[in-house]
Amino acid sequence: MSTISRQKILIVDDEPDILELIEYNLKKEGYQVYTAKNGQEAVAEAKKVQPDLIVLDIMMPKMDGIEACRIMRTMPEFKTTFMVFLTARSEEYSEIAGFNVGADDYIAKPIKPRALVSRINAILRRNSAPEEVIDNKLEIGDLVIDREAYLVFQGGNKVVLAKKEFELLYLLASKPGKVYTREVILKNIWEDSVVVTNRTIDVHIRKIREKLGENYVSTVKGVGYKFELS
Repeated sequence: MSTISRQKILIVDDEPDILELIEYNLKKEGYQVYTAKNGQEAVAEAKKVQPDLIVLDIMMPKMDGIEACRIMRTMPEFKTTFMVFLTARSEEYSEIAGFNVGADDYIAKPIKPRALVSRINAILRRNSAPEEVIDNKLEIGDLVIDREAYLVFQGGNKVVLAKKEFELLYLLASKPGKVYTREVILKNIWEDSVVVTNRTIDVHIRKIREKLGENYVSTVKGVGYKFELS
């Protein structure tokens, strides 16, 4: 609880009932909680309190969540702050827009308090209990991913991946739980190659799953992929 109590969360929503519901449940969990009613207030409050995580509604007056996230991501102090959007299930386009401006995750409405707290705990654990990185090796659960040797070990057994498969796995595993859009994956793995399409990413993901199993990389529909937290 002492680690949680030092972590600050800013909740941004124009509906008082939702603000109150989230604030109550996060405070009960031991977090320091701050609130704002629109994007403009969010930017100002974030500058003041420097939160570890910001929960943003998308549709708000004065400035929506997408624009607020975009603005904060341009500020050095918020480059690594977790940004989580609240979205209705019918707003898949908004989820995509959110990830494109730097969101780390989204939580679907209607809000279920226990599920929300569990998701936020998991997101913040990415900082408090990160994967172990030793000499360019990622150690996550039963996986060891050696960046220098381009080798993957699963439960001590070597798994052979092609070069691009390895680079894609390493990218996703470097930040477990973070959703990578197809655009970000293409830019990082294939750079400016004009012959690569979304289908290329899908094929590489399928091959990774064939070799490692289905439990490591999950699909975020219409957006991209993420490495699952253990």
